[in-house]
Amino acid sequence: MAGSRETHENNEEAGEIAIFDVRAAGGVVSRDAGTDLELVIVHRPRYDDWTFPKGKAESGETDEQTAHREVLEETGFDCELGDELPSVTYRDHKDRSKIVRYWVMHVQSGTFEVNEEVDALEWVSPVEAGERLTYDHDVDVLSAFLSLGHDD
Repeated sequence: MAGSRETHENNEEAGEIAIFDVRAAGGVVSRDAGTDLELVIVHRPRYDDWTFPKGKAESGETDEQTAHREVLEETGFDCELGDELPSVTYRDHKDRSKIVRYWVMHVQSGTFEVNEEVDALEWVSPVEAGERLTYDHDVDVLSAFLSLGHDD
Protein backbone atom coordinates (compact mmCIF):
# COMPACT_ATOMS: atom_id res chain seq x y z
CA MET A 1 0.00 0.00 0.00
CA ALA A 2 1.43 3.40 -0.99
CA GLY A 3 2.77 5.37 1.94
CA SER A 4 2.26 2.65 4.51
CA ARG A 5 5.75 1.14 4.46
CA GLU A 6 7.34 0.87 7.89
CA THR A 7 9.92 3.55 8.54
CA HIS A 8 12.61 3.60 11.20
CA GLU A 9 13.86 6.71 12.97
CA ASN A 10 16.83 6.60 15.28
CA ASN A 11 16.52 8.00 18.77
CA GLU A 12 20.21 8.37 19.61
CA GLU A 13 19.66 9.52 23.19
CA ALA A 14 17.54 6.51 24.12
CA GLY A 15 19.44 4.11 21.85
CA GLU A 16 16.13 3.04 20.32
CA ILE A 17 14.71 2.76 16.83
CA ALA A 18 11.12 3.90 16.39
CA ILE A 19 8.96 2.18 13.77
CA PHE A 20 6.29 4.14 11.92
CA ASP A 21 3.38 2.71 9.95
CA VAL A 22 3.06 5.78 7.72
CA ARG A 23 5.83 7.86 6.17
CA ALA A 24 5.01 11.31 4.79
CA ALA A 25 6.77 14.53 3.83
CA GLY A 26 6.00 18.12 2.96
CA GLY A 27 7.21 21.66 3.16
CA VAL A 28 6.99 25.13 4.57
CA VAL A 29 6.72 27.14 1.37
CA SER A 30 7.80 30.76 1.73
CA ARG A 31 8.23 33.91 -0.34
CA ASP A 32 9.32 37.47 0.24
CA ALA A 33 6.44 39.89 -0.25
CA GLY A 34 8.18 43.23 -0.30
CA THR A 35 9.65 43.54 3.19
CA ASP A 36 7.44 40.82 4.65
CA LEU A 37 7.71 37.05 4.63
CA GLU A 38 4.68 34.99 3.60
CA LEU A 39 4.01 31.28 4.02
CA VAL A 40 1.63 28.88 2.31
CA ILE A 41 -1.13 27.22 4.31
CA VAL A 42 -3.63 24.92 2.63
CA HIS A 43 -7.19 23.94 3.47
CA ARG A 44 -8.10 20.28 3.06
CA PRO A 45 -11.88 19.81 2.91
CA ARG A 46 -11.59 16.10 3.74
CA TYR A 47 -10.32 17.03 7.23
CA ASP A 48 -11.58 20.65 7.33
CA ASP A 49 -8.14 21.75 8.48
CA TRP A 50 -5.47 24.35 7.70
CA THR A 51 -1.99 22.88 7.45
CA PHE A 52 1.26 22.89 5.53
CA PRO A 53 1.24 20.93 2.26
CA LYS A 54 2.30 17.32 2.81
CA GLY A 55 1.38 13.76 1.99
CA LYS A 56 2.21 10.07 2.12
CA ALA A 57 5.20 8.51 0.40
CA GLU A 58 4.69 6.29 -2.61
CA SER A 59 6.54 3.01 -2.94
CA GLY A 60 10.22 3.53 -3.73
CA GLU A 61 10.20 7.29 -3.13
CA THR A 62 12.74 9.05 -0.94
CA ASP A 63 11.35 11.49 1.61
CA GLU A 64 12.76 14.38 -0.44
CA GLN A 65 10.96 13.12 -3.55
CA THR A 66 7.76 12.73 -1.54
CA ALA A 67 8.01 16.29 -0.19
CA HIS A 68 8.59 17.71 -3.68
CA ARG A 69 5.76 15.69 -5.29
CA GLU A 70 3.21 16.30 -2.55
CA VAL A 71 3.81 20.07 -2.46
CA LEU A 72 3.54 20.17 -6.27
CA GLU A 73 0.30 18.12 -6.24
CA GLU A 74 -1.36 20.12 -3.47
CA THR A 75 -0.20 23.63 -4.39
CA GLY A 76 0.78 23.56 -8.07
CA PHE A 77 4.17 24.98 -7.06
CA ASP A 78 7.39 23.37 -8.25
CA CYS A 79 9.66 24.07 -5.29
CA GLU A 80 13.32 23.80 -4.46
CA LEU A 81 14.03 22.08 -1.15
CA GLY A 82 16.12 23.98 1.37
CA ASP A 83 16.95 23.19 4.99
CA GLU A 84 15.27 20.22 6.62
CA LEU A 85 13.03 21.04 9.57
CA PRO A 86 12.38 18.77 12.56
CA SER A 87 10.13 15.78 11.88
CA VAL A 88 6.69 15.42 13.44
CA THR A 89 5.32 12.15 14.79
CA TYR A 90 1.75 11.39 15.81
CA ARG A 91 -1.12 8.90 15.55
CA ASP A 92 -3.22 9.55 12.46
CA HIS A 93 -7.03 9.38 12.18
CA LYS A 94 -6.73 5.58 11.63
CA ASP A 95 -4.60 5.28 14.82
CA ARG A 96 -1.43 4.48 12.85
CA SER A 97 1.95 5.82 13.91
CA LYS A 98 3.03 8.47 11.42
CA ILE A 99 6.20 10.46 10.77
CA VAL A 100 6.22 13.58 8.60
CA ARG A 101 9.49 15.14 7.47
CA TYR A 102 9.45 18.79 6.40
CA TRP A 103 11.76 21.03 4.38
CA VAL A 104 11.96 24.76 3.83
CA MET A 105 10.80 25.28 0.23
CA HIS A 106 11.08 28.09 -2.29
CA VAL A 107 8.76 28.34 -5.31
CA GLN A 108 10.50 28.01 -8.66
CA SER A 109 7.34 28.07 -10.81
CA GLY A 110 3.68 27.13 -10.87
CA THR A 111 0.19 28.33 -10.04
CA PHE A 112 -2.33 27.06 -7.53
CA GLU A 113 -5.56 25.52 -8.75
CA VAL A 114 -8.22 23.91 -6.57
CA ASN A 115 -7.67 20.15 -6.65
CA GLU A 116 -8.89 16.86 -5.18
CA GLU A 117 -7.08 17.38 -1.87
CA VAL A 118 -6.90 21.16 -1.41
CA ASP A 119 -9.76 23.60 -1.96
CA ALA A 120 -7.96 26.76 -0.77
CA LEU A 121 -4.40 28.04 -0.52
CA GLU A 122 -3.43 31.25 1.25
CA TRP A 123 -0.18 33.17 1.57
CA VAL A 124 -0.10 34.45 5.15
CA SER A 125 2.36 36.07 7.55
CA PRO A 126 4.11 33.79 10.04
CA VAL A 127 1.98 35.28 12.82
CA GLU A 128 -1.25 34.57 10.94
CA ALA A 129 -0.02 31.06 10.10
CA GLY A 130 0.52 30.42 13.81
CA GLU A 131 -3.01 31.56 14.56
CA ARG A 132 -4.69 29.58 11.76
CA LEU A 133 -2.85 26.26 11.66
CA THR A 134 -5.16 23.55 12.97
CA TYR A 135 -2.57 21.29 14.62
CA ASP A 136 -0.10 22.04 17.40
CA HIS A 137 2.55 19.95 15.63
CA ASP A 138 2.30 22.31 12.62
CA VAL A 139 2.88 25.26 14.96
CA ASP A 140 6.02 23.43 16.18
CA VAL A 141 7.20 23.14 12.55
CA LEU A 142 6.51 26.86 12.09
CA SER A 143 8.55 27.66 15.22
CA ALA A 144 11.45 25.58 13.90
CA PHE A 145 11.22 27.39 10.55
CA LEU A 146 11.31 30.77 12.29
CA SER A 147 14.24 29.69 14.49
CA LEU A 148 16.32 29.32 11.30
CA GLY A 149 16.11 33.08 10.92
CA HIS A 150 13.10 33.17 8.60
CA ASP A 151 11.20 35.67 10.72
CA ASP A 152 11.32 38.98 8.90
